[in-house]
Amino acid sequence: MSQQPPARGGADRRVNDRIGRFLKLMKDWNASDLHLSVGRPPLFRVDGVISEVRYRNLSDGDFRTLIAPITPPHLWNQYEQTGDVDFAYDLPGVSRYRVNLFRQQRGMAAVFRNLSANLVSIDRLNLPEQVHRFVEFRSGLVLVTGPTGSGKSTTLAAIINEMNTKRPLHFITIEDPVEFVHENKKSIVSQREVGTHANGFAPALKAAMRENPDVILVGEMRDLETIEAALAAAETGTLVFGTLHTNSAAKTIDRLISAFPTDRQPGVRNTLASVLRGVLAQQLLRKKVGGRIAAVEVMFSNFAVTAMIREGKTHQISGAIAQGKRDGMLSMDETLRSFVEDDLIEDLDALDKAIDKDQFREFLKEKGLFSEEEPAPAAPAKPAAGAAQGKPGVAAPAATATAPATGPATAVRR
Repeated sequence: MSQQPPARGGADRRVNDRIGRFLKLMKDWNASDLHLSVGRPPLFRVDGVISEVRYRNLSDGDFRTLIAPITPPHLWNQYEQTGDVDFAYDLPGVSRYRVNLFRQQRGMAAVFRNLSANLVSIDRLNLPEQVHRFVEFRSGLVLVTGPTGSGKSTTLAAIINEMNTKRPLHFITIEDPVEFVHENKKSIVSQREVGTHANGFAPALKAAMRENPDVILVGEMRDLETIEAALAAAETGTLVFGTLHTNSAAKTIDRLISAFPTDRQPGVRNTLASVLRGVLAQQLLRKKVGGRIAAVEVMFSNFAVTAMIREGKTHQISGAIAQGKRDGMLSMDETLRSFVEDDLIEDLDALDKAIDKDQFREFLKEKGLFSEEEPAPAAPAKPAAGAAQGKPGVAAPAATATAPATGPATAVRR
């Protein structure tokens, strides 16, 4: 029989303070993620590196005390039954989080992704100037891509926010869960959450076409039905933003087309060639001085790109991007080269993220930064809990001084 979450009511504030202390410590460390797993202490991810908090191993009871009270009751029941659930959580005055609960070999686990309570502009994200062009599109398909944790949601939120500020439109977002909350500015923003407001991405997309949208944002194009519905929506003249887990424009197009059966791919190529407006691919890298920076590839559809998609010559798209600088195109490797030349990132980190590794290796050799004998990049040393994190020159508080109390064996008395 499943165990119900602790009763809500007068204890809410005290219970929320328990997870709240970890989330406030997460902010102090400038961490992107908090990992909670039964059988080991909490972990933070800072600048892409996992760091252990100085705290006891979490028990099953600790986990339930921390997580159950902030989980909507119907989702906690779903988690008990299925072992996996997503939702968003707001901690006023601190931040907003995407939460995934899952079950693993040693028991229950959770990951909190920091979404930031405030929307960040395109300029503050230090994205290239040409990204502003996506704001001006009025129809077709735009894909924002990158590995998990590369900042796709943040970039999309910045683009939508700028459009919302400048133009009177009706946005429909379909997300799992709703991550960044948009106010109605010049536009109406209707944000729908899968599981709460809709049964799935594909059904919500089909319904959106009867809801008079100007712009549809699809949080994840994860299956054939959703991809098909997104292409159909773009064909009607609606502007559709979607995401995929690819790191270049060429791979994005191949991934989308390969989702369809072989006999349908020629028709899909024709459809995609006619509706695709652009691809923004991004990857996050650690900066030498601390923090992370987004390396991006920007492709806009033109006559050459359209022909390559239609004729199945996507291997030539990287060349078209290199030749498309006048159209505002920018290749991933070009961005990485500029970061190396500006001494922003480690050269071997750049090589690891490069698309054409042989060509990039030659670039590093020409700069005197690489030799065949040079060892592969070593994994960064795990910083000690309480060591300086996130901001250079600022010491993070010791975890033992601030870790929340969840039971008798606590690090701190409340």
